Amino acid sequence: MEQNQQPSAATMKDVAEKAGVSTATVSRALMNPEKVSAATRQKVEQAVTAVGYAAHGATRNTRRGETQTILVIVPDICDPFFSEIIRGVEVTAAQEGYLVLIGDCAHQNQQEKTFMNLMLTRQIDGMVLLGSQLPFEASLDEQRNLPPMVMANEFAPEMSLPTVHIDNLTAAFNAVNHLLQLGHKQIACIAGPETMPLCQYRLQGYVQAMRRSGLTVDPTYIVRGDFTFEAGVAAMKQLLALAQPPQALFCHSDIMALGAINQAKRMGLRVPEDLSVVGFDDIELARYCEPPLTTVTQPRYQIGREAMLLLLDELQGKRVNNGSRLLEAELAVRGSTAPGKKREK
Repeated sequence: MEQNQQPSAATMKDVAEKAGVSTATVSRALMNPEKVSAATRQKVEQAVTAVGYAAHGATRNTRRGETQTILVIVPDICDPFFSEIIRGVEVTAAQEGYLVLIGDCAHQNQQEKTFMNLMLTRQIDGMVLLGSQLPFEASLDEQRNLPPMVMANEFAPEMSLPTVHIDNLTAAFNAVNHLLQLGHKQIACIAGPETMPLCQYRLQGYVQAMRRSGLTVDPTYIVRGDFTFEAGVAAMKQLLALAQPPQALFCHSDIMALGAINQAKRMGLRVPEDLSVVGFDDIELARYCEPPLTTVTQPRYQIGREAMLLLLDELQGKRVNNGSRLLEAELAVRGSTAPGKKREK
């Protein structure tokens, strides 16, 4: 006689009873969270976690993986750096029959509850995180009930997630060392946001390369930006206003490097004759600007592919170790760097 029967799936009514609200309120809280109060949303989300509810609209049973849907969280969908990573995720996912949804964290305040609801109600099977933070607040209990997650591009050890990325410190060191070998000594750095781990590693690489060559790191030569063209323009204005402007520049992204080059040209400088510039990422535009940009080439497609393969392993019940999977990065030397020389007076 069979005694081990599969327990019935939790229903919206179970959530309603647990939260002490009506089923209509539960539906509104999950599908249109802006239409209920924050207190009600919290009660419903806690009840969803407690009873293990999975939305029937997702047409799945209790076995994970049947929505065949993956969520990719992107810090900024407008940044061309992420396009190849996303393509790597999508192509690999499609080969296994998975659909990929894109979530843009540039509008995180509006999307936070939507992301959370997708996760808690199991409308997605897993998530690829392209930044260093979750796009929503989640308690420890909620985190234990979230679908599998993998981090791509960033590295945040405290999150204990399987991760695919490059060695940003070494890549930055090599980029700055290229400028040093060309004879440059006055090398500035346009860094990314201090809160991003990869920017911390890239800045460490810059500092270590300078110190290894016996040079003092001038704090006025380090300017931070937000990975936009405008940030590169503003940083270049600030650097060229110094009493002793830099003769070479290392940027944490190609986008900021291109903004800086544009501003330098507007102010009468020649690249690379007066200013050598190195970027980071090797977006497609880097090869077609004038002059073509010397930059760190990240294997962006491969980062996306490897991240999706890790997630697929998790979805198939395979053991995946938390921590990093390092991919190789190379320096592509092009026309934006040249040997240092005294400027013409």
